[in-house]
Amino acid sequence: MKFINLHTHKFTNQDSVLELVNQYPQEFDAGIPFYSIGIHPWYINEQKLEADLQIIESKLQENNCLALGECGLDKRIEVPLELQQMVFEKQLLLAQNYNKPVLIHCVAAFQELVAAKKKLKITVPMLLHGFSKNKQVAKELINNGFYISFGKYLLQNPEMRTVFEDVPSDRFFLETDTVEESIQKVYALAAAYKNIEIEELQKIVNNNFNQVFNF
Repeated sequence: MKFINLHTHKFTNQDSVLELVNQYPQEFDAGIPFYSIGIHPWYINEQKLEADLQIIESKLQENNCLALGECGLDKRIEVPLELQQMVFEKQLLLAQNYNKPVLIHCVAAFQELVAAKKKLKITVPMLLHGFSKNKQVAKELINNGFYISFGKYLLQNPEMRTVFEDVPSDRFFLETDTVEESIQKVYALAAAYKNIEIEELQKIVNNNFNQVFNF
C-alpha cells in the first residue's frame, strides 16, 4: 500500500510513495511519472495565456496527467480578481471537457470558488489543497462537493487537529506541497489525530484516490 502525496512541488522518486507533482506549462518535465498541470493565479501572464492553455489541453489528454492544477483564486495578490476568475474558468472548462479532477489554490475567495463551480456546472472532482481554515469553511466546501487536502498547516498549526478530525473519511487527502517534511510524517500525524493505524489511513486515502482519479 503506497503513501499518496496529493500535491507536491518536489519529485522524490520513492517506491513507497505515489506523488502527484505540480507542473507549470512552460517548465514541463516529461520525466515525472504522475503530475498535475495548470496556471497558478500567482503566475498568470496574459501574453502567454493562450500558449499555456494549449499546453495544458495537450497534457490533459495524456494518461499520466492525473489532474488540472494547481489553479484557483487568491484575493491577497495584485493580479486583478476578474482576470484570475477568467483564467480559472477557462481551466475548469478544460478539466470538465477532458474529465480530469482539479487541484485548487484558494485564498480568501471561497464564495467565489463555490460560485464558479455552480455557474459552470462542474461535475469533475474539485480538490482544495493546503487547507488552513476552520470547521465552518470545511463543512461548506464538503457540502458543495469539494474534497480537502491537508499537509503544511496540519503539521504547523495544532488548531487544525479538530478541523481534520471532523472531515469525513471519504473526503480528505494528504500532501506535502512545498514543506521539507516527508509525506510519511504527514501520515503519522494524521493517523494520530484520527486515532487509527497508519496502514488504515493508507487504505482510506488509497480508496479516495482510486475513487477520484479512477486509478
